Amino acid sequence: MMSPPVTVLEDEAFAALRDQLLGAAARLAPDAQHLSALLAALAGDVARVLREPLHIFPVAHHSPACAVQLVRRLQQFTPKVIFIEACEDLQALLPELPSCVPPVAMQAFAGESDDVPARRLPLSVITPLTPFSAEYQAICFGLTHPDVEVVFVDRAADHVVQWSREPAPEAGGPAPAADDENERLHGGAVGVEVGDLMPTFPAFLEGLLEHSRTSSFAEWWSLYVDEPTITADHHTWRQVMVLVGALIRRLGVSPERREVDRLRERFMWTRIKDHLQRKGIAPSDALYICGAAHAVAEVPEWGTDHFGQPDDPRWEIPPRTRTTWQYGFIPSAYSAIERQFGLARGSVAVAEQSWEKALKALKLKPLTLAKAGRAGRGEGADEAEVEAPKAKARGKKASAPPSAPPSDLLVDGGAAGLLTRPPNLLSEDHEQLLQWCTGVVAKAREAHYMASTADAIAIYQTSILLARLRGRLHPSPYDFADAAETCLDKGELGMRRSVRHLCGMVMGGDRVGRVGYATLPPLVRDVYGRLAGVGVTPGKTTITRVLLDLQKGGAGPTAVSDLLWRLRALLPGSEAVRPVTGERRLGVPRVQESWDVKLHGPALRELIELAYEGVTVEQVLERRLRDRAFAPQATAAQVLALAEDALLLADRERLSDELGARAVELLALELSAANARELFERVRRLVHHLRSRPSGLPGWLGAFVATGYQHYASLLPQGFADRGTSPAQLAGVLSFVLTLETLALSLGCHRSQVIIALRQAGPLTVDPGKLGLLWAAEWTLELKSGATVRDDFQALMDNPMSLAALPQALGSLLLALSFAPVVSGLAAELLSRAFGELPEELLLPWLPGLLDSLRPVAGAVLPALLREVVQSTPRTLAELDRWSPPFGGAAIPTEGQVPAKAPTNPRGHDAMVISAHLRAAPAAVEAWASALGDPPTWAEVGGAGDDALADPLTEPGAAGLAPGVAALRALLEARPAAAQAWAARLGP
Repeated sequence: MMSPPVTVLEDEAFAALRDQLLGAAARLAPDAQHLSALLAALAGDVARVLREPLHIFPVAHHSPACAVQLVRRLQQFTPKVIFIEACEDLQALLPELPSCVPPVAMQAFAGESDDVPARRLPLSVITPLTPFSAEYQAICFGLTHPDVEVVFVDRAADHVVQWSREPAPEAGGPAPAADDENERLHGGAVGVEVGDLMPTFPAFLEGLLEHSRTSSFAEWWSLYVDEPTITADHHTWRQVMVLVGALIRRLGVSPERREVDRLRERFMWTRIKDHLQRKGIAPSDALYICGAAHAVAEVPEWGTDHFGQPDDPRWEIPPRTRTTWQYGFIPSAYSAIERQFGLARGSVAVAEQSWEKALKALKLKPLTLAKAGRAGRGEGADEAEVEAPKAKARGKKASAPPSAPPSDLLVDGGAAGLLTRPPNLLSEDHEQLLQWCTGVVAKAREAHYMASTADAIAIYQTSILLARLRGRLHPSPYDFADAAETCLDKGELGMRRSVRHLCGMVMGGDRVGRVGYATLPPLVRDVYGRLAGVGVTPGKTTITRVLLDLQKGGAGPTAVSDLLWRLRALLPGSEAVRPVTGERRLGVPRVQESWDVKLHGPALRELIELAYEGVTVEQVLERRLRDRAFAPQATAAQVLALAEDALLLADRERLSDELGARAVELLALELSAANARELFERVRRLVHHLRSRPSGLPGWLGAFVATGYQHYASLLPQGFADRGTSPAQLAGVLSFVLTLETLALSLGCHRSQVIIALRQAGPLTVDPGKLGLLWAAEWTLELKSGATVRDDFQALMDNPMSLAALPQALGSLLLALSFAPVVSGLAAELLSRAFGELPEELLLPWLPGLLDSLRPVAGAVLPALLREVVQSTPRTLAELDRWSPPFGGAAIPTEGQVPAKAPTNPRGHDAMVISAHLRAAPAAVEAWASALGDPPTWAEVGGAGDDALADPLTEPGAAGLAPGVAALRALLEARPAAAQAWAARLGP
């Protein structure tokens, strides 16, 4: 079908509208010259578009009016090629679109790149599609008409990243916080929309919303562009779209955005001309769908006036980077689109309502694609078929002309006539508003709101009132939402859904698309196939609880468990798979497991992005392990952890050998002890697990232990002397050397290397926080005896000049418990004495740091320490009477000595201790004696023996009785009430 003649816009067509605007400008401002120049420029832009032989079709992102106009236009004009403003490298995905249920998003994904900073990786660029968008309708038309070609002409995803000034969000990382999981479907991708008209100049946007009495640009567009133009004739609608696009391009775009738009326009027009010339297509036989702001551009490549001539300008398109991109579909949702592009909540659902209402009023049939077969899996799954015309079955229907819309709904007369008439479809709006009012009240009742029929009437009347206050002929969906919130929100607390959410559900709710099984990458299909036996099927939108009995189920449950653990390792922060019960560790048998599997929504997007890295989960896991192990910044600790993951998850001994050899290589190159503790813990766990195998330890693990023993032994002198090496790091080095010493010696290492290193470290140790480690290591290697170490600590306690260093030395001795259990008794003894003898100005600041330093090694230190403390404390009441704490003043027996016998009279021993304390601080005793009326005189201490330890209170004739005691006894006898109360309290 040929195109009808194009009506050329002349100056007279805008004369009436220009006169009205200039008259208003003259009343508001004395000089309307600037406004006149702007209007003249806008009229010139419209004239340029209408004179262009190539049919330019200006659109806005997800605009129902644009989609309706395109459907009507394609009924009258069949182009040979349709150019669409979309990333050119996404065009290869179009044959797979029929198997998807919109809304879906075309995605370009790159997990790694040498030309992009690492902080921006991974890269993701998406273009969402909804069934009521003009680009989707054009794609459907092209796929259902074999003679029509659809070509994407916008810059590629690689250029999107190159030309972006702000760093791209992390696509693989956690998505921004959102109230609904559907809003996270796009993750951190960069959104590219066809027909982006969002103003980026703040002053223009604020003024536009203020004067239109709207809260968002989406509301302004819906009320002042979509509704008035959805029933207009094509030429009138086209003029209005070009006018609005030119206005936003001239006033509402920031300078940074304008520069990127110029590059895009040069790119698109160059691609258009190249394709027309290569295919031999005349510009009049082509249709170009672009954003309204790009309909007219001040670039030399714009237009086809010189097409085919030598002076036709073409832009030299910059090359792409070496980044490897993967392409596919991911599910999308209305809420995700709104969040991605900053649209008002519910605006996409409102657009869908307008689309359906216009189709019904204008008696139009939308362009669709045949849905994919619902078999979902296996070779028998139905292939997606495009709803193309068939010669016999649709012969008469295809030749029948489309039904004409009612004449009373069409608006003509150009842009001036459209802008001066109210919108149609008022009866449809009235009926729709009544349905919304009753529907939201019903939803509110289900959500436990106190709502009644009177609230529905109130919402209807309030919606009309708000529309009149805002200068509108009929309530908009946004007026309805405000009215519903005013009438239904009565301050109830704890409601699960807000009134705004209920309004969105009534106006269409959120729609979530689905990617067809045939369109899914091979890895995703493989996962679905392997999980089919546990109830995980494509298209399922609920969480599947998977129960696995690994002892009775045979190989099937074990294979499912292995797959789920691998997915958990590859997608650690995802909701795709979540273990409820069960664990997977080396040497721990697996009995039963329970999993929650949810392969839809954001989890499916993450799985699709994972599928870009390989064909199977095992391939991706092995590739990631190798890439991380051989990365330039990899450390021995990281690679050793990867080797353990290879044993635990990949179950490939060859891979673990390769990663283990890499860990040995990196360990020999390390110059510090920062990772010694982590390496020791992991190596010890691997040794205990692998030495029980029939084949024994793998060669790489033995080499790692031997290399670590020699390497860390050579670092000991430097570690003791360097203040940059913390005591905790040095304890990790000694733990590796002394704990794994037996295995290392069996592999050919020599203890003499460690002995020489410790002897060299002795004179170099100046940090008191490392003395305990040095002495404990020497004790373990029999370079010192326990008595010598005790004497060294006693010297620190006896010397006032070195007393401040005692807490640090004692803290390092506690760290030594992780590799020298022999010091546990001495550590408990010294710790008790420190609590009893250290002054508070040293003890109190030391305690928080001590607890913090012991936290990483609490599992190795505290059991031995507490065991010694328990053994040194009395277990019965009889032992408690005879027990003397280590910090009570008694001498600490050395090795080989027998402790002195405890006094036979425990009460006399207590009296002796009390007497010593009173004589050490006589001022208080003398003050009490003076208060009681006795002279402050002191008796001489009696001789040695049991008589000297007699109880002065129970034995009045005991030697050495102070004179004040008799007065105290007389006082108690004169006032016996207090003594009797204490006796009753303490019992007989």
